[in-house]
Amino acid sequence: MGYIRAEEILPIEVMELVQQYVDGENIYIPRKRANRQEWGAGTQIRQELWARDRQIYEEYLAGSKTSELACKYFLSVKSIQRILRKMSK
Repeated sequence: MGYIRAEEILPIEVMELVQQYVDGENIYIPRKRANRQEWGAGTQIRQELWARDRQIYEEYLAGSKTSELACKYFLSVKSIQRILRKMSK
């Protein structure tokens, strides 16, 4: 996420009004609800995580222990258990 200087895009009146609340601080202005994208929509991360979770589930079914899977995938045992619950459905 890049930053844009307020004085380059906002009218002086708007900038002065914002300064009454946050003078010299960085603020985040969220997108309009209609313009929001779901998490991971711009990348392949959802597919990558699904493939990883599927692999974890298959290894568990083949006899791997949750603690072994946690170490192998650098996740907590609780995270592995959550993945196994999700994949079993």
